[in-house]
Amino acid sequence: MRPNYNRNNKKKIVNDPVYGFISIPDDIIFDVIEHPYMQRLRRIMQLGLSHLVYPGAIHTRFHHVLGAMHLMTQAVSSLRRKDHEITIEEERAVYLAILLHDIGHGPFSHALEYDIVSGVSHEEISGYFIERLSREFGNDLNRALLIFQNKYNKPFLHQLVSSQLDMDRLDYLNRDSFYSGVSEGIIGSDRLIEMLNVRDGNLVLEEKGIYSIEKFIVARRLMYWQVYLHKTVVAAEYMLIHALRRAKELAKSGHKLFASEPLRFFLENDITQKDFKGNSDVLESFAQLDDYDILSAIKEWQRDSDKILSILADCIVNRKLFKIEISKEPFTESRIEIEKEFARSLLDIQGDDVNYFVYTDILTNKAYNQDKQNINMLMKNGEIIDLTKASDNLNISALAKPVEKYFLCYPFRN
Repeated sequence: MRPNYNRNNKKKIVNDPVYGFISIPDDIIFDVIEHPYMQRLRRIMQLGLSHLVYPGAIHTRFHHVLGAMHLMTQAVSSLRRKDHEITIEEERAVYLAILLHDIGHGPFSHALEYDIVSGVSHEEISGYFIERLSREFGNDLNRALLIFQNKYNKPFLHQLVSSQLDMDRLDYLNRDSFYSGVSEGIIGSDRLIEMLNVRDGNLVLEEKGIYSIEKFIVARRLMYWQVYLHKTVVAAEYMLIHALRRAKELAKSGHKLFASEPLRFFLENDITQKDFKGNSDVLESFAQLDDYDILSAIKEWQRDSDKILSILADCIVNRKLFKIEISKEPFTESRIEIEKEFARSLLDIQGDDVNYFVYTDILTNKAYNQDKQNINMLMKNGEIIDLTKASDNLNISALAKPVEKYFLCYPFRN
């Protein structure tokens, strides 16, 4: 049954720097927002370590999900004006689905997604959280879970939550642009929402929104290179990934390591999808884990007796970030070995330990993924065609092709 938090007025408004006042549309929305699972999102930054490049980018996932829910209220109103039926129950459920779509993110989100746990994505963990909340809140959350998992009989409701033109993307582009100061991410979300329609149960965009959607695709491409895949951000994130991997290696070998209880649990155990399904304590431990656990641990790890961990922690805390080079071609084995030899000499480390300090990998930027559900345009003659065929801008077809760049990251030479 739905818990009673005993608050007289749950129809609150929130003052958001991007949209102005956001209204909480239903009592149950307020109750879910007040839940500890949701409040945890206040302690997880939306852009991870991007603030090391863009100092203003310290907004949280809590900011983002409230903004995405606000856009969802606009989308529901727009579709209803076009005579598409969305019942009161479906409206509540789709608001809950977008509000909870990121609840499964761990600390530092994408950077550590596959290091905190193994073989389970944040989307799957979000599903486990929504399922758990349904035991407290009942049918509204059950319906939200069906929408979130694309099992509801109106596919367009899921597409509003998760697709290539969803409220998640519309919010994070404008929000991340606002907080980072990178103006290339600004998109016309209001116009895009007004151009939404439904055909055969699926979300489409009316033809007159073609230029707005073109700008949206271009904005995604630019934001990935300038913010999400900015080379200095990538260097910092890989340093954090390897610090955590070293900590986990040490913890599992019995090394006495500073960590909060939730972090210690995930350092000492290899948690997989099976563990989330079979042990309710795993989800509760995950619910206690946030950026603060990682940050406080890294501060202490600067003084750890393990040399590798202490160096990485000191460099992250004090922003002594490694140098990173970007190339269109893979780096040769000989070049990589040169940097490894230099790192061994500089840091006085031996053998394969150098792999904690020298990294190479691929960065992929795909603004529009034709392998996923496409953005379909509703033409004036009633025809439904893919965005790449509807657009008279050749750049859209080009943007559908992934761009790959290689990077080599290594300690700075003095």
